[in-house]
Amino acid sequence: MDASGENLWVDIRFDCLPLRSVGRMDAPLDASPKFRQLCGNIKAAIERHGSHNTYYLYNATCVFHLTNNAKVGKLDFRFEGCVFTDADDTKTIRTDLAIRLKEETCDWLNEPVIQWFLQTVGEAVRCEFDRYIAAGDLEQARQRLAKIQSESDDAGGFLGMYL
Repeated sequence: MDASGENLWVDIRFDCLPLRSVGRMDAPLDASPKFRQLCGNIKAAIERHGSHNTYYLYNATCVFHLTNNAKVGKLDFRFEGCVFTDADDTKTIRTDLAIRLKEETCDWLNEPVIQWFLQTVGEAVRCEFDRYIAAGDLEQARQRLAKIQSESDDAGGFLGMYL
């Protein structure tokens, strides 16, 4: 169950970066290898898809529970990539995600089933991003970015390193 008391069958979590908010593409010189990789992935996403109505999801998980036993029937996926919305940012129209199976507790799992679930992760993320939009989380992210941009403009375009 989620906070509203609604039963959820898929647990999806992610951090979201609106690509239109990315001002610079290089990683800090002292960045960790993991952060440098993330910066490179974001740069590649912008070069491939542009930044308008495009959101980068990272630190992302999608867990399917196929039974009512926490020790049996769990498929745990990790994903990263882009979600695209309509012109008004009110509906998810498609995804471009790199998805991998991290862990599973299904003795009956086979390759065709794994491939089907890899596709299903993308569909589940589309539904979840629509819920994210409806909950106002996307609007809150936009407002935070507008505030940061305003503060940057007021400071002559410099708010601090990598902001």
